[in-house]
Amino acid sequence: MGKQLTIADLLSEKEKLKRGKRRTANLYIESLDGEITIQEPDRSIAIEALTMAQDDSRSQMADPYIVYHCVVQPDLKDAQLQKEFGCVEPTDIVGILFRPGEIAAISGHALKLAGFGEGVRKVDRDIKN
Repeated sequence: MGKQLTIADLLSEKEKLKRGKRRTANLYIESLDGEITIQEPDRSIAIEALTMAQDDSRSQMADPYIVYHCVVQPDLKDAQLQKEFGCVEPTDIVGILFRPGEIAAISGHALKLAGFGEGVRKVDRDIKN
């Protein structure tokens, strides 16, 4: 386990924490036989996607929403890409390029980068009589 954090620890990391650099990861996409780069979603994107996931009428849109906003290479927001694939809505590109299971996996990896489901564990301490 890690050490107990102190005010001094946090202050020594102040600039790094304030910059808030988002983490990235490369993922291999089998259907495309290539890699993409994703970055962790910013807080507002993550919250919006989690809100969508809890709403029965919009839950199907949550994973494509995360993927659209978190894939940075290739840039899914590129206007020419959107036009060439005939996208009506910007997020349509996600369903065109990726298989359903890939969409869920990419979304899951992006949310893990942002600390959802990982990074925090309960510290168990042995109680001695």
